[in-house]
Amino acid sequence: MSSGIRVGIDFDNTIVCYDEIFYRVALERGLIPSDTPKNKESVRDSLRQAGKEAIWTEMQGYVYGARMSDVAAFPGALDCIAKLRGKGIPVFIISHKTRYPYKGEAYDLHAAARGWFEANGFSESGSLGISSRDIFLKESKQEKLLQIGACGCTHFIDDLPEFLAEPNFPKNTLKLLFSHTRTEGSLLGQDMTAYKSWREIADFLLAS
Repeated sequence: MSSGIRVGIDFDNTIVCYDEIFYRVALERGLIPSDTPKNKESVRDSLRQAGKEAIWTEMQGYVYGARMSDVAAFPGALDCIAKLRGKGIPVFIISHKTRYPYKGEAYDLHAAARGWFEANGFSESGSLGISSRDIFLKESKQEKLLQIGACGCTHFIDDLPEFLAEPNFPKNTLKLLFSHTRTEGSLLGQDMTAYKSWREIADFLLAS
């Protein structure tokens, strides 16, 4: 039986982790030394410091498009979703994602994301029990905010505190910040709570 909660979840850097793939692609292209920390931010900073901002922008389109099948979910993310669905709790994936990259080859980023969803059990017949009708890829932040409200989300999980702090964020939706680099969860202003792992998020939601 559902507890009455309805959970919305962001996609990029919330369900999926890009740290390993950005490091791998940059290394394949000879853009970074092998001792660069294996995370997206370190790769980005290394390229920017070398005056390669344009290459970094192009690389994002390449990863989100051509290499999306190589991207893994954060530990515990899919398990949390499966447990929520197993309890009959509605889950919606609501992402702000442009259709095509800003620079480089015109990969269809929405098609690449939907391919990832299907490959990882997000389909009518998939293991997670989430219909494709409950996956929303929006091209603007405002559309994402409106969709959270339209889905009636009681809780929304995102990795960006600035998005959760948007003035137009639905007033009755509880804000859960997924921040895996934090050492501990803490209240961040209004009703925003930080969680460092998907296990913590699952424990909170399943106890609601």
